[in-house]
Amino acid sequence: MRLLINCLFCCFITPLVVFSQEVEDRLKYLGQQPPSLKPEVFAPGVISKNTESEFGSVFNATATEFYYGVDTNNGTEIRYSELIGNVWSEPKTILSNEKYGFNDPFLSPDEQRLYFISQKALNGSGAKQDHDIWYVEKQGNRWSDPINAGSNINSTREEYYMSFTNTGTMYFSSNKEKNDFDIYASKYVNGEFQEATSLGDAINTSNYEADVFVAPEETYVIFCARRPEGLGRGDLYISFKNTDGSWTQSKNMGDKINTKGHELCPFVSKDGKYFFYTSNQDIYWVSTKVIEELRNK
Repeated sequence: MRLLINCLFCCFITPLVVFSQEVEDRLKYLGQQPPSLKPEVFAPGVISKNTESEFGSVFNATATEFYYGVDTNNGTEIRYSELIGNVWSEPKTILSNEKYGFNDPFLSPDEQRLYFISQKALNGSGAKQDHDIWYVEKQGNRWSDPINAGSNINSTREEYYMSFTNTGTMYFSSNKEKNDFDIYASKYVNGEFQEATSLGDAINTSNYEADVFVAPEETYVIFCARRPEGLGRGDLYISFKNTDGSWTQSKNMGDKINTKGHELCPFVSKDGKYFFYTSNQDIYWVSTKVIEELRNK
């Protein structure tokens, strides 16, 4: 009899667990229908709105928290939405200031820090001319005051958009060495960012290269570039890492992704399923199979 009861219990509880997982999966990514190989506007009317410009975006590892940058025409700010029970919260502003903006949000590998760019002055509450990379740290249910990422990352010129490997190496862009932007990497050792180094001429050219996403395993990078052969005002390019540690010559991601407008702010979800980016002031997403197609080519 006990065996029969146990069997009946297992038969009853297993479908519930499967159903619960299916519901949870369906609610991830703001409950949006997953995209195919054709890019689609992400969460139209909720996140991507005609009245505003949306930029950098990032989900946490479980796809239950979403951070993104918005240009409201009165400045840039960072907004946040989370899955509470079975409902996503209304997006709310978590970082804004009348004197300086906040943009390009990105979570650290352990998700205890939220990084971003800002013109916040180092010595007070005013604004300065260039952007630095900053972060806030989780303190229970709130975030700390902004903390500057330090002189091994920031310079007296512009630093933009960051992403991280699993080991904490930060990839970012800066125009500290020339008039246009290049992409740099800074290792994270014993709680400190090390002196940043250029990624080299397989990726950096005399043109503009910025807004870099690095795969957590450091197997590829996607970035925005403005080059003579480009399709628009700014295109997304990709480079894969060779077995010897060098980078393949970067190549344009093609007209499946790039348009006559401006593509930037790339991000790939932690589960490796979806590629997000900004196109002409809206956030788009597409299956990461487009990346594998480019790798195979």
